Amino acid sequence: MTADSAVQTGPSLGRAIASRLLLRRLMQPAAVVAWFALAASAPAHATTIERVVSPGGIQAWLVHEPAVPLITVQFAFAGGAVQDPPGKAGTANLTAALLDSGAGDLDSKAFSDRLERKAIEMGFSAQRDTIRGSMRTLAENRDEAFDLLRLALTAPRFDAEDVEVNRAQILSLLRRETTNPGDIASRRWWETAFEGHPYGRPVNGTPETLPNITVDDLKDYTHRVLARQNLKIAVVGDIDAETLKPLLDRVFGALPETPDLISVANAAPQGLGRRIDVSLDVPQTVVDFGGPGIARSDPDFMAAYIVNHILGGGSSDSRLYREVREKRGLAYSVSDSLVWLDHAALFIGGTATRADRAGETVNLIEKEISRLAESGPTAAELAEAKNYLNSSFALNLDTSDKVAAFMVQIQLDGFGSDYFTKRPEMINAVTLSDAQRVAKRFLDKGLLVTVVGKPQGVAASTAN
Repeated sequence: MTADSAVQTGPSLGRAIASRLLLRRLMQPAAVVAWFALAASAPAHATTIERVVSPGGIQAWLVHEPAVPLITVQFAFAGGAVQDPPGKAGTANLTAALLDSGAGDLDSKAFSDRLERKAIEMGFSAQRDTIRGSMRTLAENRDEAFDLLRLALTAPRFDAEDVEVNRAQILSLLRRETTNPGDIASRRWWETAFEGHPYGRPVNGTPETLPNITVDDLKDYTHRVLARQNLKIAVVGDIDAETLKPLLDRVFGALPETPDLISVANAAPQGLGRRIDVSLDVPQTVVDFGGPGIARSDPDFMAAYIVNHILGGGSSDSRLYREVREKRGLAYSVSDSLVWLDHAALFIGGTATRADRAGETVNLIEKEISRLAESGPTAAELAEAKNYLNSSFALNLDTSDKVAAFMVQIQLDGFGSDYFTKRPEMINAVTLSDAQRVAKRFLDKGLLVTVVGKPQGVAASTAN
């Protein structure tokens, strides 16, 4: 038995438990609030986003915050599930699940033990356009945490036993999804909206495609996608720029310089005007709806963001919430969001309601969207939305993980580190005429609706 896989006892076990308890305590809301309170009262440079470039040319955004002895790293590789080979949907997802399941000379148990011993948190996930990773550690365990992250990214083992365990877990999840109305509605919406396009494939694959994925496919995926040129990194916490620079090279420096990505065509959601009814014997009927959106790089994006907030962006003041829940009690919640992908832009929403009220609910949602498209928001709605979006912004960044993840997303979106300060100006610059024009631009193209359950009055244009 090696030292890495040995059972911890005595002082070693005590230190591991103490590290885990400290890490958890630091992430409690009170500690986070204290951190941000300190940051707010500190000199301006304490919360400045620094652009750090390593000796090897690897770039990262850094918020140096020594008030809490914690380091958070978030990063993303452009690529994601759209890079799955034909007939092997789920490759990116299975790859991400296995990156921290053994690496280098550490098998999955030894790797997990090393993380556990120092209370290091590490994880990877696949989205449609990205492979994302995160690592969080106490500052005192910094060197070992960065070394383990390097191994996970540059020397994943993909041992056969671990591959089969993870494959079985995903297949089990897929079987459960076949009876979950929310999962069915979402899957049918995406496969209809993007039929024949990589966005139409489920990120976690299908029961038919997962068995086709080999260890060689996983290795090939990492070599093609995990590269320095398509990498965005953000770091928050108790580490300064000079300390971070060599660590960036240590972790990411051995990755290929350029990725070898499959070309993906731009696309727009199809099936607009259709209602797809999927019969399922469940107590409630689930409704997913959506249509074309506006690209993140479009000059009208911020106006569309505000209009969408007014429509159903999660606030209890939204039109959909008021009309569907408050006035008629048709659903517990209803909302929608703008979704911007590398090759498509759309808005997607959803709700759940009683089967005998499903037709009424869908008709009302379509009516409210058409009404907003036709006349746009009122001046009062626009002012309230601006105030809410400006005042709630900081509340959504109340942990180091959220701050780091947002910094990664801003880089992926192509904005500079001054976005944090420019955002209020961009919101306040939207005029009523802008909002009215943009509401018509993206809300009057019709909806694709998927309804799952035993709905009444939906009048589906295609049934299953």
